[in-house]
Amino acid sequence: MTATHSTRMLILGSGPAGLSAAIYGARAGLAPIVVQGIQPGGQLTTTTDVENYPGFREVIQGPWLMEEMQAQAEHVGAQMMWDTIVEVDLSQRPFRLVGDGGHVYLGDTLVIATGAQAKWLGLDSEQKLRGQGVSACATCDGFFFRGKKVAVIGGGNTAVEEALYLTNHSHDVTLIHRRDSLRAEKILQERLFKHHGIKVLWNTEVAEFVGGEGHQGLCALELRDTRTGELSRLDVDGGFVAIGHHPATELFKGHVDLDEDHYIKVEPGTTRTSVPGVFACGDVMDKIYRQAITAAGTGCMAALDAERFLAEADFEAEAIAAE
Repeated sequence: MTATHSTRMLILGSGPAGLSAAIYGARAGLAPIVVQGIQPGGQLTTTTDVENYPGFREVIQGPWLMEEMQAQAEHVGAQMMWDTIVEVDLSQRPFRLVGDGGHVYLGDTLVIATGAQAKWLGLDSEQKLRGQGVSACATCDGFFFRGKKVAVIGGGNTAVEEALYLTNHSHDVTLIHRRDSLRAEKILQERLFKHHGIKVLWNTEVAEFVGGEGHQGLCALELRDTRTGELSRLDVDGGFVAIGHHPATELFKGHVDLDEDHYIKVEPGTTRTSVPGVFACGDVMDKIYRQAITAAGTGCMAALDAERFLAEADFEAEAIAAE
C-alpha cells in the first residue's frame, strides 16, 4: 500500500553528506526525511580502513562509521526511508518525488546528496581485489602504501594528480595509459614529466589484477600492449584506477542545472542550485575533493542553507497573510 510522506526537509542520499544534513536539519526542528537510495550509507559502506576522518585515533571501518552517523541522525529526529526515487517534480513547492514502489515524498526543501561513483575498468580481478590493493582514491588510501610500489591507471587530470600525490608516500610510481599522449592539462603534464619518481607506460592497458598466491592482496598487474597485444607483468603493491567518476544526477537532468561533467551546479560558496529551495551537497556537486569529511561539511552547509530558505519563506508568507 502506497503512502505520502511530507517534511520540511527532504534529503535524497544517505552518505556522509546526506546524514550530516539530516543531523543539522533535525536539530533545527525540521524533522527531515532521508530517502536512502540504492546504496544506503554511500561509498563508505564499501570502504574498509578509514584513517583520515577526524575524531578517531585508530583506524576505523567505513560501514561502522556510516552506522554511527545514521544512528546519530535518527537519535536527533531524522527519519530514514528505504526507497529508491524514480521520478521528481521540482516545478513547484512542495517538491514531489516518487519512489519505485509508488510512495510519494513531499518536501518544502530538497537536499540532493546522491553522490558519485568511481569508474572502474570492469575486470573481474579488479572487483575481487578492491580494498586489497586496488583502489580508486589515492588521497584516501595512498597512506597505506608508504615505501611500496604503486601504479595509477588513467590519462586525465585525476590520474596525473593521483600519481603526483602518491609520490608523497612511494618512491616508485608508474602511470599506465592506453594511448600515446595524456588528456591532462599541460601544467599537470609538465609536473609529471619533471618528477623523477614517476615512470609512464604508454600504449598499455591492464589486462588483469594479480593477487598473491597463498595470501590475499594485489601483487602485480598483467599488462597488454594496445598496439601489439603483447603481455607483460609489473610487480606492484597498489593499483589506483583513476579514469573518472559518474555523478548520480541522471534523475535531475532537465530539472536543475548541471555542468559539462554532469555534476550539479551550485552558487559559489553555497549549496544553492538553480532551483530555489533545492540544495546539493557532497560528491554530486564536488568533483575536486571527493572526501568523506568535505561531503559531511557540505551536508552541514546544505541544511543551514535550507533552514535559512525556509525562515525567509515563512517570513514572507506571514507578511502576505498580515496584509
